Amino acid sequence: MNQFSLADAMADKVNVTVSKLSESNMGFGVLGVFLGLLLEVSTHGPHTVPRTSWKHQDLGLMEFSEPGIFNYSTLLLSEDKAALYVGAREAIFELSMTNVTIRNNKVQWTVAETPMNKCAQKGKSRERDCLNYIRVLQVLDDERLYVCGTYAFQPQCDHLNLGDFSLEGRTEDGRGKCSFDPSQSFTTVMVDGDLYSGTAYNFLGSEPIISRYSQSHYLLRTEYSTSWLNEPSFVFADVIRGGKSRADGEDDKIYYFFTEVSVEYEFFGKLLIPRVARVCKGDLGGERTLQKKWTSFLKAKLVCSMPELNFVFNVVHDIFTLKGAESKDTIFYGVFTSQWGNVGLSAVCAYNATAVEEVFSKGKYMQKATVEQSHTKWVRFNGPTPSPRPGACINNLMRRQNINSSLHLPDKTLQFVRDHPLLEDPVLPIGNKPRLITKDVNYTQIVVERVGALDGNTYDVIFTGTDKGILHKSVLFEGEVHIVEEMQLLRSDEPIKNLLLSTETRSLYAGSDSGVVQAPTASCSRYTSCHDCVLARDPYCAWDPKTNACISIFDAPGQQRRRLVQSLRGDADRCPPVASPSQKDFQRVPVKPGSSAVLPCLLNSNLAQVMWRLNGSVLTEASRFHFIGENGLLIYSVAPEEQGYYECWSVEWVPAAGKNFSRLLHGYVLTLDLPVRTAQQPRNGSGSISGPEGRSTASAEGPGDVHVHWLLDGRHLDTPVEEFRQQLGPAEVLVSSWVREKPQMKDARYQCVAEGKTGSDTSEVNIHLPVRDENIPSRDLNQWRSALTEHEQLIKRWEKALESCDGNTAL
Repeated sequence: MNQFSLADAMADKVNVTVSKLSESNMGFGVLGVFLGLLLEVSTHGPHTVPRTSWKHQDLGLMEFSEPGIFNYSTLLLSEDKAALYVGAREAIFELSMTNVTIRNNKVQWTVAETPMNKCAQKGKSRERDCLNYIRVLQVLDDERLYVCGTYAFQPQCDHLNLGDFSLEGRTEDGRGKCSFDPSQSFTTVMVDGDLYSGTAYNFLGSEPIISRYSQSHYLLRTEYSTSWLNEPSFVFADVIRGGKSRADGEDDKIYYFFTEVSVEYEFFGKLLIPRVARVCKGDLGGERTLQKKWTSFLKAKLVCSMPELNFVFNVVHDIFTLKGAESKDTIFYGVFTSQWGNVGLSAVCAYNATAVEEVFSKGKYMQKATVEQSHTKWVRFNGPTPSPRPGACINNLMRRQNINSSLHLPDKTLQFVRDHPLLEDPVLPIGNKPRLITKDVNYTQIVVERVGALDGNTYDVIFTGTDKGILHKSVLFEGEVHIVEEMQLLRSDEPIKNLLLSTETRSLYAGSDSGVVQAPTASCSRYTSCHDCVLARDPYCAWDPKTNACISIFDAPGQQRRRLVQSLRGDADRCPPVASPSQKDFQRVPVKPGSSAVLPCLLNSNLAQVMWRLNGSVLTEASRFHFIGENGLLIYSVAPEEQGYYECWSVEWVPAAGKNFSRLLHGYVLTLDLPVRTAQQPRNGSGSISGPEGRSTASAEGPGDVHVHWLLDGRHLDTPVEEFRQQLGPAEVLVSSWVREKPQMKDARYQCVAEGKTGSDTSEVNIHLPVRDENIPSRDLNQWRSALTEHEQLIKRWEKALESCDGNTAL
């Protein structure tokens, strides 16, 4: 089996052998190598981007919280009772599963004065630490829940009667079942009435324990040894049933997932390693060796890495079990980050349950190294392994040897597993790589649903919560992951501490310090066009051509499904053809000469690029008066040549479909807004004239032969005259003309004449431009010149910034 370790990764990356470094230089050498690796990963790592982003206020979510109550982080979903049970600070709630804003029941569980005083005497805060944080909610039977709280650093457990929603008052010692510290990570799972937990057993949190509490058996727990558990941070536990089809007759197994400080390697700091541990449900401990201790406890390393960069994600935050029809079809999904958070990467890795079980059933054991002064503290055990295999669950082969329980295991096997709980073989992810890697995101929670799409295939849809209250929704398609959308679930930037999924209500439930939020697994109606509906590549959604709506496929009856349009490849060409908007329907935008114009255009997709066209030609930023931004087009100092038809196009590349998809989003007609108009409107055209002192501008609209000429005091004007013509239609044209000179006389009379061959009418307007002093510019002209100077200075600053930009730096 392939071997992989963080030390090996660093050594291989720079082609050095870490063991050749002297002990004194070991920490600095490894540190230097690792910092270089971090730099490369952060620079060249992947950039997976959600296609669409939704703000909290745009989602219309259902939310629950009550004044004065916080830490709604413990959730238990009961689809049989259509209820969501919430454990908060000193309160337990029963909410409606279909609408969490409806509170059905509530019970409070507060701390008495005496234990609160004891807690405060030990240096804890009365207002924060010495309260009762409900951290365990497990179904005991159809009528009761088993609940535990931190209870002022003196954990207690009780039974909650669901009939009248009251605590029975039969409190039990919660040590080993619930954490002392409300901020300390831990995990529990109830299996056939027995509580399996991973937490700290003492006030200081220095004695970690994996245990089983049972009404019919004594307490079973791990050895207090760093070889077994070394400062673990527990995140998840679950049971995998043996299954009736198993020929070996093996027992059900409980898997624990956690991160702990490595015992294998000596590092410049505490090197963290993600682990999976396994115990057998039928374990009763040993007869003489390992009395009341696990005889089946083994642990292995979880690998989640970027093979191309030899970078390891070494902190696991959450695990979700996607169970299949058989135990062999089960997949564990996990979210990981690096313990060096400045890298800013999160990953999702998936593991086959069969691969996990193979490591525990066939993997090599490790033992403590006997060589002094070595950075490697544990090495492979190459000696003979006792029989039966140490750490194995009782199976049919053992039963034929009259070993019917762990109490019958030989001492040699038990002594070996006590001293060799660590396996050398790692658990590798499916495909030997993460299914999803994101940058500048810290994932905290994960749930997964398997969805059947209209193409007859099933797809894994991954929901991941972040430490900023954001939810990512991703779909796995042909080995690649596409992030469909991101949603701001929580009002504030706080971590999502718990995430559950209901297939019955098709809802997600997120718990945080501030409250509980319910969100649908899909909101297809937010996509208002077939183009957006298909490009979303959401297996829940499809376009209905009959109703022109994006709908959930689960809301469509069988006959309606046949006409729906869905493509997990994102092939928007399957959409019915839609006529593009006519130019006559474009929004008209009148602008004063020399001012700025903003043409809004907001893309619906983060994966799309904007493309602007002016009169059919692609517009670039080569012109210093154009700035193409995220929200639209900005045109500085509009001149007549900027007039015309502007089109904003969305262009989106879809790798799975292998092509671009373009769509017209907005159309504008930009025209100059000239304040002085002609008194009469001729049949063959219309004219106007305006401008600051020193400039005269005119425009005329009419048949294609319309033309404009200028007169000064009744005589033809010979000074330079600029003209811009734009076709408005088959037989209609817009002509703009302006004089590029200052008035040469104190009292000048300019005339603009627009004429056409279709008639003898002409349109004429006179403007009187009083000139006060040839050497003293007017206030309007000063303002106009000042605005132009500011524009030119702004352009120069941008040009200078662009020259110093390396292509990756944001301006």
